[in-house]
Amino acid sequence: MKIESLLAGLQQFITDVVFKNVPKLILALVVLWIGLKLIKVLVKGIKKIMKRRSVDESLQDFLCSLVDIALKVLLIITVMGMIGIQMTSFIAVIGAAGLAVGMALQGTLQNFAGGVIILLMRPYRVGDYIEQGGIAGTVSHIQIFNTTLTTPDNKIIIVPNTELATKTLINYSTSETRRVDIKVGIAYGESIENARDIMLEIAKKYPAVLADPAAMVCVANLGESAINLELRVWVKQEHYWDTLSELHQIVYEKFQTKGIKIPHNQMYVRKD
Repeated sequence: MKIESLLAGLQQFITDVVFKNVPKLILALVVLWIGLKLIKVLVKGIKKIMKRRSVDESLQDFLCSLVDIALKVLLIITVMGMIGIQMTSFIAVIGAAGLAVGMALQGTLQNFAGGVIILLMRPYRVGDYIEQGGIAGTVSHIQIFNTTLTTPDNKIIIVPNTELATKTLINYSTSETRRVDIKVGIAYGESIENARDIMLEIAKKYPAVLADPAAMVCVANLGESAINLELRVWVKQEHYWDTLSELHQIVYEKFQTKGIKIPHNQMYVRKD
């Protein structure tokens, strides 16, 4: 009697559970197999698109992994729902955990988002000379969370990407040429035209100065003790710093030779 009861129960279980769920299980396995194939094709397509757009390789791998994991998680949740497993509570737990982690890593996630924007939009590249918020230097590394700059005196500055992605940024390397401004003051009473001719002659003979746009000299302002002139010339990016230094020296020495006075502040101490 007991054996017959057990057999009847087993038959009922196979009829009610197995036979009813086998089609769902088979369908879920088919969906899982097709989904994994489609995800693989989609990730490869995304990677090809990023390669064509010259996206940084480290960002390519990271984003492809992120998309792959996210799609697979969604696929598994879908398949489990097809089988009949209730996923509402599980999704709620994942959402709560994600919110907590997001709040704890708010600054880090902002830097990550900034890094993604920088690597996608390319406002600057490795080797560019940039300035932001009083910090300037040559870009040596672009990473997901920060960018490393090297200053002209070889200091290393690590800047969070959110600063560079969301605030005003000056990139001096986007153009092939750059203007060099040489500022010098001459004493009141000196000939402005004579000083201008000397400075333009210096610019004409200096090999790094470009002919177009033409060099020019203007009166910047009338100071308390000097007429401040400004020589403006254009050079290639790679010649900027050498030209800036050498033209200042040449102008000073030429003014000394020509007898043009460059005034400077002086203090007189008188004993009564």
